[in-house]
Amino acid sequence: MTKRITAKHKIDRRLSVNLWGRPKSPFNLRKYRPGQHGQKHAGKISDYGTQLQAKQKLKGYYGNLNERQFSNCFKEALRLKGNSGENLIGLLERRLDTVVYRSKFVPTVFSARQFINHGHVKVNGNRVNIASFMVNEGDVIEIRDKSKSLAIVMEAIKSAERDIPGYIIVDEKKLTSTFVRTPEFAEVPYATQMDPNLVIEYYSR
Repeated sequence: MTKRITAKHKIDRRLSVNLWGRPKSPFNLRKYRPGQHGQKHAGKISDYGTQLQAKQKLKGYYGNLNERQFSNCFKEALRLKGNSGENLIGLLERRLDTVVYRSKFVPTVFSARQFINHGHVKVNGNRVNIASFMVNEGDVIEIRDKSKSLAIVMEAIKSAERDIPGYIIVDEKKLTSTFVRTPEFAEVPYATQMDPNLVIEYYSR
């Protein structure tokens, strides 16, 4: 098991938030940072610290992306026309692992990445095993026929823990979803406050 997958059990407490709004989040029971000095009162955070925390939250939310992947998203967000913060969120929401997670085909964004890597997902009829694959508006994502009966899929699709956002249409019987459009930041159903503009400021220092 990779460090990034095991990190999901600690990241909520490290960032002092219930990042995905999970009922079983360890932060719900211990609302302080892990480690020997976790319960000590933190001092005033600098502007740099606030920007860094915003970056860590957003990076962690999308499966604890590595620095290269995340900084590449930032560079692409700057290149696109419009608000860079909105562009960054749009790019992160277009990742295939994010769309599979939003479609409720799997319980977590971490399991979405593993699910895709194992070849269980098709895009427009073609198998795709790259979690960072960029989905376009109108693309149809589907679970392979042999994978539709997997317990992880059945449990996730029936879960009432989270809702499917309006920019994705899901057919629960066929286990397909259509990425209708790239969402605006305000539409994305984050469980905690995100500040993409602070992330842009962090990388623009």
